[in-house]
Amino acid sequence: MSPWGAPRAVLLVAAALLALLSALGQALAAPGDDRVLRVCEDPNNLPFSNRAGEGFENKVVELLAAELGWKLEYTWFPQRMGFIRNTLRGREPDSDRFKCDLVPGVPVGFELAATTKPYYRSTYALAYLKGKGLDGIKAPEDLMKLEPAKLKSLKLGVIGQTPPVDWVLKHGLFNQAVPYQIMSGDPEHYPGEIVEKDLVAGAIDVAFVWGPIAGYFAKRATAAEVAVVPFAPDPAIQFDFRIAMGVRFGEREWHDRIERLIEANRGRIQAILAAYSVPQLDDEGRLMQIPADPALVGGGRSGK
Repeated sequence: MSPWGAPRAVLLVAAALLALLSALGQALAAPGDDRVLRVCEDPNNLPFSNRAGEGFENKVVELLAAELGWKLEYTWFPQRMGFIRNTLRGREPDSDRFKCDLVPGVPVGFELAATTKPYYRSTYALAYLKGKGLDGIKAPEDLMKLEPAKLKSLKLGVIGQTPPVDWVLKHGLFNQAVPYQIMSGDPEHYPGEIVEKDLVAGAIDVAFVWGPIAGYFAKRATAAEVAVVPFAPDPAIQFDFRIAMGVRFGEREWHDRIERLIEANRGRIQAILAAYSVPQLDDEGRLMQIPADPALVGGGRSGK
């Protein structure tokens, strides 16, 4: 080795280490270090979110951004297979940043993200049109108390792979079920169609759906009056779920900051949910009566 070989080798190693450290620094760019709250959302998923910012998740993250004093930006992708991969875990091309840093609506224990403490607990519900012979149904079990001929005549809209499927099977109503897909490949499809379109039009007589969807689209139905009957917590079939926010695994400081924000604004978040007619359960599984945020009452829209 020449007399300058060793020093040169050391310099080369040092340069490589600096490059590696620089790359690591880029990969670990902290969420919000530029005072931007980057949120992962579906562009057509009312009552949760849409591009116009009309969903309750839109309103909740607007609140969080305001509390932080940060700008709010979205990465849009339909909530179907690949959502987390293309949003929370996706990297911006030629950038040191992920596409977004927060998913505002995931069940507690979600496998693909670290979840905060829940900010609401809701439940599945059944919905029907008033004035069609079902007005006596005040709890889901009342459906089984109908006259046999009336019960047998009903068309029951049920979304595949959801808890009401088990309830329908348990009560021997499978032959009356009208199946719906839990996910659609059509970006124009939105989950409230089962209530807003098919129930109101009479294509089905009863819709079994996630409570926030049922409450929102029932309230906004104009062609008919829709009743919503939530399922109580059931030890045999889990109808109720606690909903949290999701961040990337390993980002403990960011996780804790979001969790503190949720806790500090819990009352205001609950008022937002109430304005969207979201059935909210307390820790004992009882429906809560919460005053709606007056700034949001009557807001939003129905579907596309």
